[in-house]
Amino acid sequence: MTRVEEAPGRTRRRVSFGLVVLVVVALLFGVPWWLLVVGGQAWSGWVVAGGTVVFLAGAIAMPWGLVVGHGRGWDGGAKVGDTLLGAAWIVFTCAVIGALVEVGLAVAGMADPLRSRVVAVGTVGVAVIALAHAYYEAMRVPRVRATEVPLGRLGPGLDGLRVVVLADTHFGPIDRTQWSRRTMAAVAALKPDILVHAGDIADGPVERRRAQSEHMGPLKAEYAKVYVTGNHEYYSGAPSWVEHMAELGWTHLHNTHTVVERDGDRLIVAGVDDRTARHAGIDGHGEDLAAALLGADPDLPVFLVAHQPKQVADAVAHGVDLQVSGHTHGGQIWPFHLLVRLDQPHLQGLARAGGRTWIYTSRGAGFWGPPFRLLAPSEITVLTLRSAVNTSA
Repeated sequence: MTRVEEAPGRTRRRVSFGLVVLVVVALLFGVPWWLLVVGGQAWSGWVVAGGTVVFLAGAIAMPWGLVVGHGRGWDGGAKVGDTLLGAAWIVFTCAVIGALVEVGLAVAGMADPLRSRVVAVGTVGVAVIALAHAYYEAMRVPRVRATEVPLGRLGPGLDGLRVVVLADTHFGPIDRTQWSRRTMAAVAALKPDILVHAGDIADGPVERRRAQSEHMGPLKAEYAKVYVTGNHEYYSGAPSWVEHMAELGWTHLHNTHTVVERDGDRLIVAGVDDRTARHAGIDGHGEDLAAALLGADPDLPVFLVAHQPKQVADAVAHGVDLQVSGHTHGGQIWPFHLLVRLDQPHLQGLARAGGRTWIYTSRGAGFWGPPFRLLAPSEITVLTLRSAVNTSA
């Protein structure tokens, strides 16, 4: 295909993308503008003018910040765009709920402008509380979430093995160096037998995120300290992150495995590249579970680290005992989890995936983009592996 033939296709895609962005921005800012400012409240002219300016400024600043921040690599723009994106989503959600409440009040006989004013004031109050809570949850040190996992093939010598899982730290434009220090101190206090990072370490190049990521270096584990690359590593220069993680003492499970042994019993700890790696254009990268298990004793239990839960289909086919993933953030900002569920088979927590395979999906320690977490708290995961000798499962 010639360049002349490619140009119209590229133009159509850009126009389509631009229209989608325009519609999304119009909905995110237009719906709450109508419900809070001009939808029957009969506010004074200065309130209408001021509210309109606020929403119009947000509708302009958000896409601008996202473009210059993520498209051109300016962290200042990303902070503006990401924060406005998260705030707009939460306010939009509150506005939709407010609109439903207004319908109920109308049915009950409450007339305008009182009805619209009550809904507007109530919506603003709920949105402010939701934003404050969501910001606090995003910026706090993650809670420790402990789960026991029964593995039928796990030998008694490995019963009680403690696997501490980090995922989705997403060191990014908002400087969380102190958050990283406190979070890694919490991880260290758990004294893991195996320490895992399930991918999406950072957003951006190593040189910009070094101060945030360096606190992962001193972490220790009794038997293994391993990680896999997530999709965001492939947006941020995966080879340089692989090199940096090696400097920090982490072993990259790059479609490979290691063996953990205790008291005569052994466990295969395997990892695969993210499912997007094959399209990143980096030689040698691409999900390959068969390669990861090459040479492994087929009678030993397999603990697999794979960034995305949807990679579990391959894990089931290969008879993996437990897959640990991240990626979903538990939805991060309610009710975005409904969209995540359309893409991923598991949102969070422990579940049976098929055959003998369990999957545990971490909600992640950090956040992507918007510094908010609403009804999807962050976590540091502690998985205690249990042998069939000590469980009836």
